[in-house]
Amino acid sequence: MTFSPDGLTIASGGIDGTIRIWEISTGNNLHTYEGHIDRVNSVVFSIDGNMLASGSHDGTILLWDLTPDSEVIESVR
Repeated sequence: MTFSPDGLTIASGGIDGTIRIWEISTGNNLHTYEGHIDRVNSVVFSIDGNMLASGSHDGTILLWDLTPDSEVIESVR
């Protein structure tokens, strides 16, 4: 789990391979990202909060664009 640079959201990694973005003030799930095939071990925001990197037990690191209509930018194995 990690806090966004602006302190408004949290990113968490799940055992189901998903990454979820949570709004701190309400506890609402704002977005769920899918791409890993095993549990997510780590997540970290970029300094500007526009990207997220996630590492998984499946041996991949995924880079996520957090702007609207986001998608995986790159997968590293």
